[in-house]
Amino acid sequence: MNDIIKARQLKNHKRLATGLFLLMLVVYILTAWYLRHNNLGWLGYVNAFAEAAMVGALADWFAVTALFHHPLGLPIPHTNLIENSKKSIGDNLGNFVVSNFLTASNIRPYIKKLTVAAYAAQWLSKEKNKQVLIAEISRLLNDIIRKTEDENVIRFIVKKGSSLMDDVKLHELAASALEYFLNKNEHEKLVTLLAIKIKEYIVENEELVRDKVKAESSFFIPRFIDNKLAKKISSGLVSYFDEVENDPSHRIREEITTQLYLFAQSLLTDPKWERDFLQLKRGLLSKEKLTDYARDLWFSIKTTLQQELTHKNSSLVKYFSKNLDEFADSLQNDIAMQQKIDGWVHYNAYKYILRNANKVGGLISDTVGNWKGKELSQKLELEVGKDLQFIRINGTLVGGLVGLLIHTITSIFL
Repeated sequence: MNDIIKARQLKNHKRLATGLFLLMLVVYILTAWYLRHNNLGWLGYVNAFAEAAMVGALADWFAVTALFHHPLGLPIPHTNLIENSKKSIGDNLGNFVVSNFLTASNIRPYIKKLTVAAYAAQWLSKEKNKQVLIAEISRLLNDIIRKTEDENVIRFIVKKGSSLMDDVKLHELAASALEYFLNKNEHEKLVTLLAIKIKEYIVENEELVRDKVKAESSFFIPRFIDNKLAKKISSGLVSYFDEVENDPSHRIREEITTQLYLFAQSLLTDPKWERDFLQLKRGLLSKEKLTDYARDLWFSIKTTLQQELTHKNSSLVKYFSKNLDEFADSLQNDIAMQQKIDGWVHYNAYKYILRNANKVGGLISDTVGNWKGKELSQKLELEVGKDLQFIRINGTLVGGLVGLLIHTITSIFL
């Protein structure tokens, strides 16, 4: 209900209470005038009722009005109580809320009723809600990316990259990578591939071998012998590398493995490699080049993310959707997860409310205390003023009945 409707209702109830007072005034005047000229006993009772009703109406009008205003604008002591006592009202209201509502015994039953996991699962199970959530996440992330200062991000990447590269010793990193490569026998695949490629090269370039043999042969050796020798050399090499390809324990494989392990050890122990890698790092990762790398990296990531977040069917949006579906399914079917989430919510909500209970009281106190006195009076009168008008109405009727009772007793016994 808005303030306009509340103000209209308050005005109507004031009119009703005031109208009842005016009615009693008219009745009193008429009965008093008539009794002066006629002696009707029963009319005295009506006159007494109207007289006492006016007194009751005026007394309760004064009491109700004194809460919010100075009656008739007169600065009578102990009137306009709301405006004059707003600070104590705010303090008392804040203390009342904290003491009677934000206590452990009061909030615990309500917190235990919270079933966040089940509610979230039910909400996410609806496709419309899921799409709204994805759209909002995408919009928020896109807005963050768009408002992010590019140069700040680039400086951050450069700073972290420089710090990381200062700590990294490339010769040790290369040695560790090579040893890992060897321990996993990944180099065997490379040896096999090289053997295959060498065989293919020999077969495809047999003519080149033949020409080389002829060029190195003496002039008196017949050509067919050179051709046969070249054929022998080619087939021998093909056969040799075929053995290397198919024999895991071939001597050349063992030799290659041994030499690679020795090279890895040399990377760690030989100062030459440390100097060479340091020089390489300074050349490739100077501050200017690192800044260029960071700029290219950031703009590439930024462009990709903005494109992914803008299109509804992008891979990133599909990834969000897939994970939300999995999360919603887990929430619906995984009882342990539900209990864990709800327990976490209950614990933190309970702890947070109790920890900040006094802040709530302070907020209420400060808010009420900072209101202008007249504004506070108007707000409270709009909220409760309508009901307070019934006090005036009741005061009119009760006062009249009391006056009638007194008049009756007086007439009978005196």
